[in-house]
Amino acid sequence: MITLRPEKERGRTRLDWLDSRHSFSFGQYQDPHHVEFRDLRVINDDRVGPGGGFPTHPHRDMEILTCVLEGQLAHQDSLGTGSVIGPGELQKMSAGSGIRHSEFNASESHPVHFYQIWIYPEQSGLAPSYEKKATPPGPGLHLVASPEGGERAVRVHQDVWVYLGRLLDGAELEHALAPDRHAYLQVTRGQVQLNGLSLSAGDGAAISQEEWLRLRSPGPAEILLFDLN
Repeated sequence: MITLRPEKERGRTRLDWLDSRHSFSFGQYQDPHHVEFRDLRVINDDRVGPGGGFPTHPHRDMEILTCVLEGQLAHQDSLGTGSVIGPGELQKMSAGSGIRHSEFNASESHPVHFYQIWIYPEQSGLAPSYEKKATPPGPGLHLVASPEGGERAVRVHQDVWVYLGRLLDGAELEHALAPDRHAYLQVTRGQVQLNGLSLSAGDGAAISQEEWLRLRSPGPAEILLFDLN
């Protein structure tokens, strides 16, 4: 079963420096039909104007992933971490028992476009932590986050496996879902067909009771795929 979440139906927050799309209820956008999916709580598609950003604010008991598509995002947190995240990198912040951080567009002249994902942790009160890694280059379906981490994958404290998929013209990708597993697909660039269904940038899909996910693309495309318990 595949349930589409079209871009045009997502929630939206617009400020003078921010244009954000919400796949699930977030902030003042509340939709009882779209609160979460399995352990996924937030998928925000954020565009922040030059010099804009989110001042220091707290989080706790959440695994937070940030994936930059265009531009540069500056991060500071109460662990003493200061970094700039750009395309080809994935940031993970385990909020755990409590952390404070800020996120700002690192440029005064160019916008930054990024996805931020929140995942429920397997337990509360974990020690806060930070990690950033370069994502694997080139086409294919690449593991970028998992409970085990890895050379090119950050560690998340939940039974969630996150893949970054890059497809070239006419390319195909496949992913097998184990019994009782679920998935969520988010298209970040281009167009893809998921088991014959067409999705474009900004579209998502909640997936259950499927043995295989088969992706095709008529042109260059990128996706995020979450394999969930």
